[in-house]
Amino acid sequence: MSIRILLVDDHQMFREGLRAILERDNKLTVVGEASDGRLAVEMAVGPLAPDVVVMDIGMPGLNGVDATRQIVASKPKAKVIALSAHTDRRFVAAVLEAGASGYVLKDSATEEIRRAVLAVHGGRKFLCPMIAASVIEGFVSGPTEIGVTRSRPQLAGREREVVQLLAEGKTSKEIARLLHISVKTVETHRRNIMSKLKLRSVASLTKFAIREGLTSTED
Repeated sequence: MSIRILLVDDHQMFREGLRAILERDNKLTVVGEASDGRLAVEMAVGPLAPDVVVMDIGMPGLNGVDATRQIVASKPKAKVIALSAHTDRRFVAAVLEAGASGYVLKDSATEEIRRAVLAVHGGRKFLCPMIAASVIEGFVSGPTEIGVTRSRPQLAGREREVVQLLAEGKTSKEIARLLHISVKTVETHRRNIMSKLKLRSVASLTKFAIREGLTSTED
């Protein structure tokens, strides 16, 4: 029985390249593709039932870290492999803490992705060599160097979604429609977020979102 894979990336050509590589192996089948995190969650927790989700971290609307968290919460048996251009340990820590089983750099994905899929489906963790070296260095340097500083105020999942959408220029009305909540609830989240983070403007919030990997300045 083949391993069922969902590909998630906002660049179609990149998805097509990964599909071509993966489907050279008759044990692997790409059963679906998604261009954003929100669609990925819908597909992964629905009847598609992929065994492995290959997930880009930096996507508009809902980033790969929060999409991973939602998928793993709903489908604990699903394995997620994060794809990213980032080597920063903060990004690695964030997506692994969200429940991902692997982390592959995009510039080495063509060489690593098949091995990563087979590894995580077999119940193992997979970090591409450069990331594995960085994580080990973080442990050697000390616990505060490994990932996110624990003293930073923690945002709830819905708050993280609101931060990303605000940083991407969405209005309260647009956010309410996307998240299926009221405008009043969006405004309440916004006030709570600004208070937690001690920020006073959307510009400062945008800088926070980019720094924490909730959104990106990339296309």
